[in-house]
Amino acid sequence: MHQQLAGKTFIEAFSQEKDEIILVFDSSVSDENLVAPFFIKATLRSNFACLSFPDSFDRARRNSVNLFTDFQNQKVDLVQVYLNERAIQISFQDGKKLVFKLFGNRSNLIALNEAGAATQLFNNKLPADKSITSESLNRDIDQTYEAFIQNNERFETLFPTFGKLVNAYLTEKISGINDAAEKWNIIQQTLTKLNAPPYYLTKIELVPTLSLLPAGDIVSEYNDPIEALNGFYLAYIRLSGIEKEKADIIRMLKKRLSQTDNYLENTFKKLVELEEATKNDEIGNIIMANLHAIPERTEKIELFDFYRDQPITIKLKKDLTAQKNAEGYYRKAKNEKIELGRLNDSLAARETERQNLARHLTAIEAIESLRELRGYIKTHGLDQTKAVATATDLFKKVEFMGYTILIGRNAKNNDVLTKQFASKDDLWLHAKDVTGSHVVVKNQPGRNFPALVIERAAELAAFYSKRKNDSLCPVIYTPKKFVRKPKGLPEGAVVIDKESVVMVEAKGE
Repeated sequence: MHQQLAGKTFIEAFSQEKDEIILVFDSSVSDENLVAPFFIKATLRSNFACLSFPDSFDRARRNSVNLFTDFQNQKVDLVQVYLNERAIQISFQDGKKLVFKLFGNRSNLIALNEAGAATQLFNNKLPADKSITSESLNRDIDQTYEAFIQNNERFETLFPTFGKLVNAYLTEKISGINDAAEKWNIIQQTLTKLNAPPYYLTKIELVPTLSLLPAGDIVSEYNDPIEALNGFYLAYIRLSGIEKEKADIIRMLKKRLSQTDNYLENTFKKLVELEEATKNDEIGNIIMANLHAIPERTEKIELFDFYRDQPITIKLKKDLTAQKNAEGYYRKAKNEKIELGRLNDSLAARETERQNLARHLTAIEAIESLRELRGYIKTHGLDQTKAVATATDLFKKVEFMGYTILIGRNAKNNDVLTKQFASKDDLWLHAKDVTGSHVVVKNQPGRNFPALVIERAAELAAFYSKRKNDSLCPVIYTPKKFVRKPKGLPEGAVVIDKESVVMVEAKGE
């Protein structure tokens, strides 16, 4: 851009479409008879920001307005990228600047005066840009090997403009390498590649992408960056209906697959930790075998672990007898078994969900017809934009012993939970006499609510209330049919016709 613009005169800037502005430069100073014009089209939509450089542009005088008129007839002195920032400045000989701020959905064109302060914005819906200065856009970052070591060998902090593609490329390249110097050498080699041709027009998840590294399904290679940008712009705006909708649904499915994989990995780790840890019932047995050896009001004691043939240090509650402490560990063991069962059930359910997502992804990637694609999405309920909000979307959700427990997030959300999502036979809970979340346990036809389920839901109701720090909290529980919301009550307030109370410790998820 500097080679193309240096010495040229700013002729005009105008906009004919929302979120798009055309800048015209020429070696002459007349917009009537252009000699060697250079056009910049800046597309600054919330979902797509790009510069392109058409060979010509026919302005429709009737439907366009002049913008940035203070720059008219000013000569370009310098074009350069701000230090470590996705922003380009066009500096004029009078000291003023035009800045292309290419910040994704917050992209803008900004005029700066001689002092470097913002004077005009193209997109006035980004008022924070009025405080931008030339100095604030430059980011001086220590990018030495020593800084790399100090940042725990994390390159993302040192090079914030790399973006997703480069970050993924580098992460893959240095994966499994333990030597910091070798990692740094790979980063330097990558920087060299980023600062030289070729430029790649590629497709990633069916969407055209301009890349400085070979990635995805490469469509074209360019040595001229302006030619590359033009090719990318045209490819993107020519996305057909089938390509765009297919890309959107594939991106959504891959995101859900990634989230499911993370959940499976974390849950499996938790399951292994529980299974490998010393079991609470074993600790209870060790205590019971040593009742005579445990002094009163002891908080910690070392006993012989006859399961592993070695000493074990056991924590005790000093206000309880040794036998009562053992009973506490037996209760924990019971909940531990329930938790193990829940985790195994959850792993099985998520694994099934993952298989379904993978099956949908394979099927959609093979579809070539837009009508067939929309039919498949509708049939399998994959349209997230039109999906009705579910309980899982709206409320906190906890699964316990096969029961679903829903927790309101705030007063208004509590009303939605109680009035719209709770049926008459569901169990309703709330911390007594204080503000807090409504908690609902979904009913299972033909089954009574187990005491452990009521206790767990009560612990959650206590945790999401003003009593969360009390040693014991009274919690109301009742079938939802005994909960009313008369007109005039504030958000979250209800009337209870019949209730029971349980005392519990507040425990979160």
